[in-house]
Amino acid sequence: MSGRSFGKRLSARRDWLLALGAAALASGAIAACGGGQEAGPQMPTKSGTASNANVNAEDQSRCDFKGRTDREVIESTGPGALVPNVRRVFAIVGEGDDRRRVLLCREIDTNLDGMKDVVRTYDEKGDSLREQADSDYDGRIDTWITFARGRMAKVEMDRNSDGKPDEFKYYVRGDLSRVQRDSNFDGKPDVWEIYNQGVLERMGVDLDHDGHVDRWDRDEIARLAAEKAEREEEEKAEAERKAKEAAAADAGVTDARVSARKRN
Repeated sequence: MSGRSFGKRLSARRDWLLALGAAALASGAIAACGGGQEAGPQMPTKSGTASNANVNAEDQSRCDFKGRTDREVIESTGPGALVPNVRRVFAIVGEGDDRRRVLLCREIDTNLDGMKDVVRTYDEKGDSLREQADSDYDGRIDTWITFARGRMAKVEMDRNSDGKPDEFKYYVRGDLSRVQRDSNFDGKPDVWEIYNQGVLERMGVDLDHDGHVDRWDRDEIARLAAEKAEREEEEKAEAERKAKEAAAADAGVTDARVSARKRN
């Protein structure tokens, strides 16, 4: 799987999870008032069929709840799923009137094959802590996300399916700050990307794989940015030229009509 395809899968999965989180908030309010079954957004399927194929198999749960009396589990079914494919695990805290549920873990079967492929854990305030995902649905975790104060701080990805991350993305206040890649999968990063407010600023490459940057590509990035700006200026000038020609043509038609009326 290419890095670009992997990135698209991750982005689509994140958008879907955000939508699911919004639906969960709404359904939680209904449940608190004695409402019915929770519903989430439409789930994407790998095969195109809305069925949970391995409903009787171990669903690869990674939430800690089995055999625990201080946990409450709520299963819900999203549109298109035949059996529950979203699991939320709550801790029961407090006594008497202060007794309440606190969400600790949520896991989802996003492609409806009966196996949980995304799991996220939370702190007692409800802020996200960590997330693990099987983005290519091969049964193995290949994406690890760490959160700080509820925001994404670090993303680790396994691009060669060996169970170890080889791409690391770091975020500051939600913006991508830097990236490290191990392009030859020898366990050491050999590509470094530095970002400024989410925009690529420079890229370093370790050509001899000794663990040190041999070349910083700043000029190439500047050249690409200059070429993009030049293209945009040319497109703007062309659009203005066409607008002027269209205006002149309209004016010519109007003048011709006025002249014709005067002659008549």
